[in-house]
Amino acid sequence: MDEHYSFRPLETFTYNLCNPRYFLFIFFLCRLCFLWPTLSIYRMKISGYLVDVPNRKITPGIVHVHKNRIERIEKSESVDDQYILPGFIDAHVHIESSMLVPSEFARLAVPHGTVATISDPHEIGNILGVDGVKYMIDSGHKVNFKFFFGAPSCVPATVFETAGAKLTVQDIEVLFKDYDVKYLAEMMNWPGVLNKDEEVYAKLALAKKYKRKIDGHAPGLKGEEAKTYIDAGISTDHECYSKEEAFDKLKCGMKVIIREGSAAKNFDELIDLMNTYSEHMMLCSDDKHPDNLVEGHINVLVRRAIAIGIDLYKVLAAACINPVEHYGLEVGLLKEGDFADFIVVNNLKDFQVSKTYINGHCVAEDGKSKIESVKNDIINNFKVSPKIVHDFQIPAAGSHAHVIKALNGQIITKIEVLAVKNESGHAIADSENDMLKITVVNRYEDCEPSVAFIKNFGLKEGAIASSIAHDSHNIIAVGVHDDSLCKAVNMLIEAKGGICAVTPNMEKLLSLPVAGLMTTQDGYEVANSYTEIDRMAKDMGSKLDSPFMTLSFMALLVIPSLKLSDFGLFDGEQFTFSELFINK
Repeated sequence: MDEHYSFRPLETFTYNLCNPRYFLFIFFLCRLCFLWPTLSIYRMKISGYLVDVPNRKITPGIVHVHKNRIERIEKSESVDDQYILPGFIDAHVHIESSMLVPSEFARLAVPHGTVATISDPHEIGNILGVDGVKYMIDSGHKVNFKFFFGAPSCVPATVFETAGAKLTVQDIEVLFKDYDVKYLAEMMNWPGVLNKDEEVYAKLALAKKYKRKIDGHAPGLKGEEAKTYIDAGISTDHECYSKEEAFDKLKCGMKVIIREGSAAKNFDELIDLMNTYSEHMMLCSDDKHPDNLVEGHINVLVRRAIAIGIDLYKVLAAACINPVEHYGLEVGLLKEGDFADFIVVNNLKDFQVSKTYINGHCVAEDGKSKIESVKNDIINNFKVSPKIVHDFQIPAAGSHAHVIKALNGQIITKIEVLAVKNESGHAIADSENDMLKITVVNRYEDCEPSVAFIKNFGLKEGAIASSIAHDSHNIIAVGVHDDSLCKAVNMLIEAKGGICAVTPNMEKLLSLPVAGLMTTQDGYEVANSYTEIDRMAKDMGSKLDSPFMTLSFMALLVIPSLKLSDFGLFDGEQFTFSELFINK
């Protein structure tokens, strides 16, 4: 080959690089290649029928997004056959009850069109105080989802149980000032509000000083007591379990949040009020186990409300608009200049979400989450030693006992007085009559377990246990025999938190190493594990829809009627301890 025509790539590249025009061409080509992914993400458009909730109209158009905001909305008659509307918001939820850290909760929520939550970190606050609240905020910041956390108002929830931490007025001020915490979370100490407790009113005054909304929690409160509670500045309640109670609170100007969680279900009772009071209502889950979160979220409540004839725009106002306006959230409402937070659905009947956008990014498509799992640290507070079977024995001190009656689909309970089965001087469980033992074990220090009786769990063998036990999150367990109770409790002590089910032939454990409430594992895998252990509890005889969620509320002293703390039986109506045994 003639040397004149030989190919010398290095020499040719060096020669051309010295040419200014060639150099600029290469430079801009590289620049374009580098920026192209960014440009494609931050400038986009999507067409469809835009649902304008405040103005009650639907118009065809194209949404143009630049960076994280809606740059403009263009009118167009030629659009895709789909509907675009603001994203759904869970107006009150404890992320911890999903058993997932916030970043994993977001992964499971976005396929259902959820773009934001009003999140009360009360559960981890009771275990780890301010550090727990900061943990939730930090985890939430790791993903593209809008978590709005509150400052827990009642940590500990009562003085009638042992918690792991205390949040003072000064702690709450730090959260308001330094961590942009959005509101004062549910004021469960309604007796303190009515009796003008000094610390309670200091917290209320602090929220008003920082112009934060105050969430309520006053189950059963009506009439003048409800008015006094609301007049203290408390603006919402998610605990209404009767239409009459909700109506009383609405008349006084309070916002009522309809709750439908894994255990507490008030949708059917309250939804008719939306026909008249939609501007004062919101939707929430409060507590949502991971298997239920995989199945659906606020979208399910919207679908159900539409199916029974509630006006479309009233339902969407409660699900999308009212939380943003009430709390002043940085969430877009499908207007020019807003954050590009919206969802795309196939129709306005079943609300099958095809895409979810947050800050202009598609975070879910066709039921699949696009949020990646991220690393989260492990923090905990678990200091109890293993127990022995003798610890769960009850000397028979009477012929009858006050018994907790659990209710399916409710977190309230009833009180029954039942005859006690006696064996060798000890009161024992009677599975034939569905009268089982329930125990609460202090997880923060070594103390004797508190043991009582409960009805309606239905177990025929073994025991189930959980370190999710509202609100102080001590270990709680229900079982047929003392040895099963002991085995289940010790499984959780060894794991430093979780839920478990045990029989003589089988054991299942879902470990929850983050505060004994959550895990950092993949949320979909956790949902599968939970489904298995939930099925085992039902195979053991439980007829409850959600036995572990119901179990977690049997130590919630601020909810009537009879509950169990690590100090003993507690009457939530009289707000005092109750004797276990009586003689008839």
